[in-house]
Amino acid sequence: MPTQRINHPLLALGRRPLLLASAPLLSLLTTDVFAEQGETKPTTALAPVTVTAQRQEESAQDIGIALTALSGQDLQDKGVTGVNQLQNYVPNLDIAPQYGSGNPLFRIRGVGLKDYGSNNTSTVGVYLDQVALPYPIQTQGQLFDLERVEVLRGPQGTLYGRNSTAGAINFITNKPTRELHGGLTGNYGSYHASNLEGFISGPFSDTLRGRLAFITEQGGAWQDNRVTGQSLGDKDTTSLRGQLDWDASDNINFNLSVHGGQDKSDSRGSYLYQGLKPNATYGSRYAPIAPENNGKHTGWGLTPGFAGLTGLSVKDKPHRDNDSTGLALTGTFDLDDHLTVTSITSSDRFRRREYIDWDASEIPQSDEFFDSQIEVFSQELRLASHDNERFNWQTGLYFAKDRLDEAFYSDFSANLGYGTFTSYQQRSRTYGAFAQGDYRLTEDLKLIVGLRQEKETRELNDFSTRRILVSNGDYSLGPSTFPAADSDLDSHSTSWKLGLEYQLTPSTLLYSTVSRGIKSGGFTAYNSTYVEQIAPVKPEKLLAYEVGFKSDLSNTLRLNAAAFYYDYRDQQYQSQVWISPQVGNVGRLVNVPKSKIYGYELELQWEPLAGLTIGQYFGTKKGKYIDYQGLNSSATRAVNFAYPVYTDFSGSSLTNFPETSYGGQVEYVWEVPGFILSAQSDYSYHDSIAGSNGTTTEAYWLANARLGLKPVNGNWSVALWARNLFDKQYDLYHGSFLSNAQMATPGDPRTVGIQAGYSF
Repeated sequence: MPTQRINHPLLALGRRPLLLASAPLLSLLTTDVFAEQGETKPTTALAPVTVTAQRQEESAQDIGIALTALSGQDLQDKGVTGVNQLQNYVPNLDIAPQYGSGNPLFRIRGVGLKDYGSNNTSTVGVYLDQVALPYPIQTQGQLFDLERVEVLRGPQGTLYGRNSTAGAINFITNKPTRELHGGLTGNYGSYHASNLEGFISGPFSDTLRGRLAFITEQGGAWQDNRVTGQSLGDKDTTSLRGQLDWDASDNINFNLSVHGGQDKSDSRGSYLYQGLKPNATYGSRYAPIAPENNGKHTGWGLTPGFAGLTGLSVKDKPHRDNDSTGLALTGTFDLDDHLTVTSITSSDRFRRREYIDWDASEIPQSDEFFDSQIEVFSQELRLASHDNERFNWQTGLYFAKDRLDEAFYSDFSANLGYGTFTSYQQRSRTYGAFAQGDYRLTEDLKLIVGLRQEKETRELNDFSTRRILVSNGDYSLGPSTFPAADSDLDSHSTSWKLGLEYQLTPSTLLYSTVSRGIKSGGFTAYNSTYVEQIAPVKPEKLLAYEVGFKSDLSNTLRLNAAAFYYDYRDQQYQSQVWISPQVGNVGRLVNVPKSKIYGYELELQWEPLAGLTIGQYFGTKKGKYIDYQGLNSSATRAVNFAYPVYTDFSGSSLTNFPETSYGGQVEYVWEVPGFILSAQSDYSYHDSIAGSNGTTTEAYWLANARLGLKPVNGNWSVALWARNLFDKQYDLYHGSFLSNAQMATPGDPRTVGIQAGYSF
């Protein structure tokens, strides 16, 4: 069934309906005040928020789930065109570009996997119109023509196609309309950055509707090569999405969605905050690089031999050459007034070709090239009751088949005297059966029970790491470090949910839940010298305890809060293992037996005056190891690898996530003769991140501003905007595999620009 739009009071000022949830932050507070017209004076009242987090339309204030919903129009106004930017608008959500690549690291409430490989699933389930995107690299380029984005915090699985330990991010696209509509929105700003987004939607007949949407982004290079001055950072992306919506009968509806995209953008460069001293043996012809404190300057360089081996050009900058295609067919069958069958069949393909310079210099210490192809097929079938007075339920079956073929090239010639080439195929099959029901024990007390059973098989086939031999500038592939090997993992898992919801007053909901989530196991699939490195890592399990409330304290003030405690078992963690006195330590994903994470979140929305909206969010979390004996690599090395030396980390704090997140927004909308004006400012605070290698990503603040204008009863709008208003220098990620080249990936500098829109 299509999601119903709920009218916001400020529609009287020409606002599009607000689809926000949990009274979060800035995005909760505002949507485009210029989408439609109206002359009625604004009222002061909070709007209800419709979400489909539980696979049916509900008010966000009526369900016991910690979630934040962001309207697509508001994200467009804020210039949010990539999933990574969502971390500025949601409490306890962190998304980092690992080592400057397009492969994001997702964390919700501190639960995330730090792994630069392409092959492992995320702790956060990401869905596009209910279709799972299992590999993090697939999530780039989805933010256009959206109705809303829903971010769910806590384990998911009893209502979703795939299991997850951290939470879920749902992209819900705008659907075809029964009347003809269209629009264009364009931006132009600093560093010659531009984008253009548009759509056209309407009926072909009484029963058939269509929608076509696109976005393209160009320019924006703000970094330069510290040696040559060549610019870096231009975007070059185009994405398309087409939909057909067909009412086959009064009780049957089909939606066919087809999408495609291409990304030929420059990668983001890193800078060397500790400088770089080349290897005395293999890098002696290169000069040292002094410590840097400005992310505007970076470096890169390819040797002719490595460029020829990978198919790159010596003159190439770090860049992506990715493309994606996909389709999904969703059928909805209303069997009667209280029973619905939903079928979702999807197929997606993603091709990744990405060159990244992990030493941030012209020195070939760690130049990387990924050549990957992902294919995913899934089928979901659900049967759901609805509108029953006392008992409602959903049950379903899920099947997915994934295939990943990857080749990964590394040039270490100025560091080790050689390079590496890793190739493999990964196959997986997932079978799931799930169900969830809610039973009203009394008029105000509801019991929720959910259960999921899942079987998954994963295979790593023909895994091989070969040395790239370097001689007088010539590069050639040598023998494999071990014969091409296979690894496999079969897992069976049970996840569940048990919850109580109590309607304390008509406007206050109290809830408590206990739920168990599972993250798939996997493999360490990067450069490996020994077959022991590709041994599988087990699935991780998370038992989550949560209590919370959602309350409209008045018709102008909304306050939501949640507190959580996580019992974390077999957490997947990037570390090292000891093999033998002859081999010593090697890098591999491991399972941490037991740890815990706990924290809370607050979200507030307030409309004290007609036209004035204020929002705030706050999130905090801490974690500790309860049982973890980790390899002490330096101590083991000191005894010449004769035997492993372990450190007891039990009681130590978990690292690699920030403890605090905070943000908010203020917006005021008013009318002057013939025009509607809006002024808004939003801000966010990101706490420091202590890395496991002793490095720290420093805390930072960001602030943005926007001033908009639209004529009353007009169909055009203009706005001036500034992002990173105070030109704060900050880092998104710290990390390196090289002891002599510690890298930091910087965030964007201040940019200013203009937005113009036209709709009909």
